[in-house]
Formats: sequence, structure tokens, C-alpha cells
Amino acid sequence: MNRAEAICDHTFSDRDLLRSAITHPSAVEGQPVSASYERLEFLGDSILGSIVALALFKAYPNFDEGKLTRLKVSLVSGATLSDVGLELGIDKCIVFGASETGTGARGMHSALENVYESLVGAMYLDGGWDVAEAFISRTLKPHLATERAEHPSNPKSFLQECVQGDRFDPPAYKLVDTSGPAHAPTFTAVALVDGIRRGRGTGSSKKEAEAAAALDALERMGYTHNGVILKKKLG
Repeated sequence: MNRAEAICDHTFSDRDLLRSAITHPSAVEGQPVSASYERLEFLGDSILGSIVALALFKAYPNFDEGKLTRLKVSLVSGATLSDVGLELGIDKCIVFGASETGTGARGMHSALENVYESLVGAMYLDGGWDVAEAFISRTLKPHLATERAEHPSNPKSFLQECVQGDRFDPPAYKLVDTSGPAHAPTFTAVALVDGIRRGRGTGSSKKEAEAAAALDALERMGYTHNGVILKKKLG
């Protein structure tokens, strides 16, 4: 708890909030739901989204809704929050139960994202908006890159928009392989446009694999370059 408090740079008046924020549900099975981070994660997710949206709105007065949305999505994504949590050392603070043993990197990835959000919720309840805002600004600002505003926030939707604009049929996705252990499988999917394979991708879920395949298709079809949207292809 002392390590978590140092990461937050906030001294908690209600240390029960902090204890819950770093406790995985597996460690408190059979206890009230408030004993784990689940409720705080729910609150923190909303607080995080609001603080990031307000900060971006003020910082980029010339960005339209699409660019602001893409920047926000990139900052509050599970991948970003997991990376930030690891950098901060949150992984050394999480209290796991025995049932989580063996989930490996996938389990830690999810827990890091959840605990980051739960800590935001706990700080908001204990210290208010300014405390939560200071933590978010300090930890997420280094990951803000304006070029992310030019990246598609939803690759599958963007691919569909592009191909239909060029009079192709909507893309279809096909799962072509599943490998790895049962607790941490790897899925491989392909993206098909007019029946032709245009992209291939892998991920820890079918959804991630399809998104990766869509990103690959966007590159191969010339709608993006190094992940950046090419304006000329959007008319």
C-alpha cells in the first residue's frame, strides 16, 4: 500500500479505498464486491475519460471531433494504460488470489489497466478532481503524440468506410488459426475485401486479431501509411 501511495503521489485519508483499488477480485472471493477494484474501476474509467477529454479540448482548439476522439482513444486504451501501469510499477502492488496463478502476461495486462483506472477512482473519492487530474496528467502526458490524431481509432470501421467509398463490398473477417495454451491463446484472422485476402493479424482475442487484420489491410490497400491516415484516399 505504501508503494501504491507513492506511485499516486497522494496520501490517502481513507486507506480502505487504496486497499480495494489494488486488490484483484480473485483475492477476495466471497467477500463484498467493494473489497476489490471492480467498482472503483467503473468510476475511474468515467473520471479518466472526462479528464482526458477536457484536457484535449483545451489543448487542441483547432482539432475537430474526429481528431480529438482518436487522441482520447489512444490515451485511454487498454494497451496504453497497461504500459503506463508497468512503467509506474503498479504490477508490484496488485494483490492477486491463487486462482489467477498461471494466467501470465495476459492476466497482468488486464490487471494493470484495471488498477490504473481503479486508482483514479480512489483518488477522486479521497482527494477530489484535482488530485485525480494531477495523476492522469503526470502519467499520461508523456504518451501523448499528436500524430495519433491521424490514426484510425477503430480500424474495422475505418476500413469499411474506405472500401465502401471505393465501391467495394464491406470487408469480412475469417479466423484462420488458434495457437498457444488454453489460458493464453493467440488468434490469427484475415481481412477479406471482395473475397480477396487483404490483411492478416494476430491477437490475444478474436476481436484483437480482426482489428490487427484491418490495420494490415488499410496499409496494404493504401488507405494508411505507417498507421497514419492518407487524406487523398478519403476524398
